[in-house]
Amino acid sequence: MKLAVVGATGLVGSEILEVLDEHQFPFDELLLVASERSAGKKMTYKGKEYTVIGLKQAVSEKPDVAIFSAGGSTSLEWAPQFAAVGTIVIDNSSAWRMDATKKLVVPEINAKDLRIDDRIIANPNCSTIQMVLVLNPLRLKYGIKRIVVSTYQSVTGTGKAAVDQMMAERAGQPAEMVYPHKIDLNVLPHIDVFQPNGYTKEEMKMILETKKIFGDNSIQVTATTVRIPTMGGHSESVNVEFHNDFDLDEVREILSNTPGVVVQDDPANNIYPMPLTAHKKDEVFVGRLRRDESQPNTLNMWIVADNLRKGAATNAVQIAEYLMEHSMA
Repeated sequence: MKLAVVGATGLVGSEILEVLDEHQFPFDELLLVASERSAGKKMTYKGKEYTVIGLKQAVSEKPDVAIFSAGGSTSLEWAPQFAAVGTIVIDNSSAWRMDATKKLVVPEINAKDLRIDDRIIANPNCSTIQMVLVLNPLRLKYGIKRIVVSTYQSVTGTGKAAVDQMMAERAGQPAEMVYPHKIDLNVLPHIDVFQPNGYTKEEMKMILETKKIFGDNSIQVTATTVRIPTMGGHSESVNVEFHNDFDLDEVREILSNTPGVVVQDDPANNIYPMPLTAHKKDEVFVGRLRRDESQPNTLNMWIVADNLRKGAATNAVQIAEYLMEHSMA
């Protein structure tokens, strides 16, 4: 197994390396890949020094699997070149997610749809992953009619430069502006670019990706995505209307038995999901489970996950693990 991590010097890239180590992912050779300007840089991983290589050299090495976290334009240009030499690309960007010829995969939900000839596999958006992982078992039990989601997303979703902006502002120092406004002590109802319909690209990702992952265009989804000055994970307030009625105790039982989901729902003792406690965890946490008393068959919930983990690195590594376990890589 020759494994490449493309974008190894970035925030998600370093998280991918950490998850590979924690999961004891079996590889014989590791290629750390980045842009040409980072080629030649030295990195230490598990006590061994590696020299970062450029994309052109990485393609010539013909890795078995390449986990990409290097941005959409890089993925559009280079993923097909890796695929052409037989590499399976697992891509973290938005480049391939809505391509009808590419699978959009959350392993617990639809890895079974992967085939040996899938050379480019898309990792969903971080905020989409944590929501659909929780909703999927409830969808199978009760059927979903409509989802209303509002997100509270960490600055780490934008990258290191955004973290640097927030921390500089917090320290009262001049900051390189990644966002159009100050982020510390502020809330921005603006993630990615605004679209002609008034929604942001991030909001449309959640709407369209949810339908694709579930394979059900009849599910109505509306989203408001918001950036807040936190680190550690994304939070979501989710209101879901089912076709059939539910029992709250049964909902808790179903979610408690869902792989990758942890129920934290004891408000009497101030136990509920928070980014602070989800940080560096692979699981998705759900709590504040309660009926929407304004209409029938409707549930409110609060979902939190480390966006760099299950929202990116962990999901990508789990896809690679599935490919290995099923002799597809």
